[in-house]
Amino acid sequence: VTNGRLHAKNWIPNPSSTGVLKIDGPEVANFEDQVKLFQAGEKDEVEFLRFRLRQGVYGQRQPDRQMIRVKIPFGGLTADQMDVLGEAADKYAPLKKGHITTRENVQYHHVPLEETTDLLRMIGDAGLSTREACGNTVRNVVAAPSAGVSKDEVFDVTPYAAAYARYFLRHPTTQNMPRKSKTAFSGSEKDEAMVLMHDVGMVARIENGRRGFKIVLGGGLSTSPMMAQTLRDFVPVEDFIKHCEAA
Repeated sequence: VTNGRLHAKNWIPNPSSTGVLKIDGPEVANFEDQVKLFQAGEKDEVEFLRFRLRQGVYGQRQPDRQMIRVKIPFGGLTADQMDVLGEAADKYAPLKKGHITTRENVQYHHVPLEETTDLLRMIGDAGLSTREACGNTVRNVVAAPSAGVSKDEVFDVTPYAAAYARYFLRHPTTQNMPRKSKTAFSGSEKDEAMVLMHDVGMVARIENGRRGFKIVLGGGLSTSPMMAQTLRDFVPVEDFIKHCEAA
């Protein structure tokens, strides 16, 4: 987990924001209402499953226990946010710990269903979100651990990764995709973020003094691993999100 206060000015959208992603208070309140309906037997189980996955809440095999996945776009956290993540683990995770995933999320296991809303509010107050961390959505956007400080990078990709994450969050076209989509940003051809194993990948480039990205598509692992193929060798930074959306 990198990019604390040093680079916060680059990726927090405005001075009144506390994080990369927009926090929607009514959305959390609605989640609380839906949990109560489900527990009262007034909400269809399959419908509730789809709903809670979009909120970053996974059911576990243990009855009424959930795994909560917090998105950390490009691994960027402030010191205050790290404190809140620790407090959330102490208060809501029975094992008093969280897990940092390979895709720069933080997960809490065995959280009682009735306590999930309180956890979401706690991290939301710190500018952190679980929205679309699960399900067939645009998942957490990752970047190289050294993004913003690497001597090899062409430029710092974190502001662009943040813009990408904000654009696709709650986007109407990404709420019920056929499958999930995973994205990575690398600051140079060294590709420390391993974009070639992602559905969508951006590699920083400069041509004729302009910042831009090489865009690759179609990478993946699992049971049918494949390397991503180049969609565009160079797209200016002001156009790369449009190309990704069209693809």
